[in-house]
Amino acid sequence: MTGLRMPACEAPVQSRRGALRRLSAALAALPGALVGGPAVGAPGSGPPAAADLLHKPVPSSGERLPAVGLGTWITFNVGADPAARASCAAVLNAFLDGGGRVVDSSPMYGSAQAVIGDALARYRGPGQVYAADKVWVSPGARGPEQIEASRRLWGLPRFDLLQVHNLLAWEAHLPTLMAMKSAGQIRHMGISTSEGRRHAAVEAIMQAHPIDFVQVTYNPLDREVEQRILPLAAERGIGVIVNRPFRQGALLEALARHPLPAWARTELGCDGWAQYVLKYVISHPAVTCAIPATRQVAHVRQNLGAARGRMPDAATRRRMAAHVAAL
Repeated sequence: MTGLRMPACEAPVQSRRGALRRLSAALAALPGALVGGPAVGAPGSGPPAAADLLHKPVPSSGERLPAVGLGTWITFNVGADPAARASCAAVLNAFLDGGGRVVDSSPMYGSAQAVIGDALARYRGPGQVYAADKVWVSPGARGPEQIEASRRLWGLPRFDLLQVHNLLAWEAHLPTLMAMKSAGQIRHMGISTSEGRRHAAVEAIMQAHPIDFVQVTYNPLDREVEQRILPLAAERGIGVIVNRPFRQGALLEALARHPLPAWARTELGCDGWAQYVLKYVISHPAVTCAIPATRQVAHVRQNLGAARGRMPDAATRRRMAAHVAAL
């Protein structure tokens, strides 16, 4: 944490409030400002398939979200190819119809935002997306412009969650997101990192700022966040989104060389290693949602299946991690 600046914490309360009011007014003046539209993620009945999925609360608001979401890194970066876009739309349809809600993307993900927007425009089912995106630009003054461009690509009135991607220019972006939340232009705000990077900085921000979510990498092998970040999230009332639960597929490829233990099928109802890994991840008390990415409808349904049935308790989680580590 050496050298990490926390200017927002040191600013006088009145000047900070004034700055937030001025920033809110500037954001509201943007073309296509995000004010007045209904929240795409507003609670509702949803599809019948959602009823038996594990839902976990967002600590800051109490809203309950399905514990398995959908990531779009690489998988939705398909450009303008009509067949590839139709395939992505089928994945998103299956996800929403299956009761999933949290869809996560970023300006860093190439064409993924536009592909999501195209898929959502085609969707006619009962599902309700919880739209999670990121700001990823420096200098921070360019944040509002990028956020508006992202919103237009998704084709939504507003985002449910905006995160500072990989902490890029976070000192400038966090006040922007705070102002947007205060103005009702987003519902939740947070930060993201991946692959174990910058955990000290993540912890410092979690301690000092009123964020709703932190996004980190976590799975039975990448467990560093169990030591400090997950306990801190529970202590501070911060939701946790887990990226790279499968190590971008590499973990499942390695595990596929070994048989799934019989007890995972009989005791947890796992139909394969994907559900084994996801049940391990989402059963942690501090985790709100995991966001595996896929191009295949069958895999979407299998991933959602991990949020059904029995979840491992603390002793079983230790057994699961030890089994994977020993392979």
